[in-house]
Amino acid sequence: MIQGTSSDAGKSFIVAGLCRLLARDFNLRVCPFKSQNMSNNSFLIHDNLEISLAQAIQARAAGIEPEVFMNPILLKPRHEKSSDIILNGKIFERPAEKNFYFENFTEREGIQAVREALSYIEKNFDTVIIEGAGSPAEINLNAHEIVNMRIARETDVPVILVADVDRGGSLASVVGTLELLGRDRERVKGIIFNKFRGDINLFQSAVEWTENYTGVKVVGVLPFAKNIFLEAEDSLSENFNRGVKSENLLTNDAAFDAIADLIKNNLDLNFLRSLMSR
Repeated sequence: MIQGTSSDAGKSFIVAGLCRLLARDFNLRVCPFKSQNMSNNSFLIHDNLEISLAQAIQARAAGIEPEVFMNPILLKPRHEKSSDIILNGKIFERPAEKNFYFENFTEREGIQAVREALSYIEKNFDTVIIEGAGSPAEINLNAHEIVNMRIARETDVPVILVADVDRGGSLASVVGTLELLGRDRERVKGIIFNKFRGDINLFQSAVEWTENYTGVKVVGVLPFAKNIFLEAEDSLSENFNRGVKSENLLTNDAAFDAIADLIKNNLDLNFLRSLMSR
């Protein structure tokens, strides 16, 4: 499972790259999964079913067609305090507002749909790469969240934590996130520093300090990929609404291969594969 210290840390990007790498180089039937996404950047699949664009892109990176079980819940904001709920590709009868989503939906229809999707994936794929949302350290959301550490517990998977170096404060965000995870900290088996610019040797002392201070392995440092573009779903991202047509992104094999190569050349792939072995 790929989680981040913040929104736009690069989770979707890394999941897409891992999907392509595992399918291309290891001939694995790999499935991307994100239980709940919030974005108006969606994608229509067969039968007019709707899922997040990110999971559609990741599916194509894996060489498979996008399906609703890859993103069973999509929240489409209508305004600051209300969102439409897309459940298994179709609009749900009630919007997510006035605490209905957290207090009612997540514990009934929501978690049921997530479990059914994961059960299907487990029976039909060799491996799954799960993406979290935002940060797992949002204490105010932990009681009813169904997208970060709760899903890690449901599936009993190891977690890789991704931090955005480019925005600054990545060391503090890693340490702070780990400190707030409580018992779930034990699930974090690795850290990826993403979007690094400049001489990588200047960051080596930060890598060593992070490993010594946290006791968690730094799986690698990914350079800033300025020439590789996948459309973002997060409105805070610098890639949001850059005008690239979604249908072109879904068939962008050169970009998928470039991300896969970036991961292959900069991360400890043997370590990652050992985490995925059952």
